[in-house]
Amino acid sequence: SSGINAEWPLRPGKTGVVKRLNKELDMYKKEVVDGEIKLGKMKEDGKDEYDIKKFIECIDESKAMVPDTRRRLTKAVEDLDILLENDDLSGEAEFKAAKEIRDLISI
Repeated sequence: SSGINAEWPLRPGKTGVVKRLNKELDMYKKEVVDGEIKLGKMKEDGKDEYDIKKFIECIDESKAMVPDTRRRLTKAVEDLDILLENDDLSGEAEFKAAKEIRDLISI
């Protein structure tokens, strides 16, 4: 078929949400790791306590985003899993793309 049926539940947005949230989760985890390394260097270099305190706050914000993003990703993946259970859609290009994305995500 040339277009996506409006009633078809697996619109490209469903897979896009999973991809975006997975990327966000990786980004926040990396920010935390990189931030901890930079924080250690700041302390080692004797940087100002105020600057260190503010940087710790930035790291803490990234840390707080990890469980929230993981929760949202888990929900999006669960929604995708439900849609992927519909074998009637297995021939659709969007189904195949969603399956590929799902196979890459482990939560």
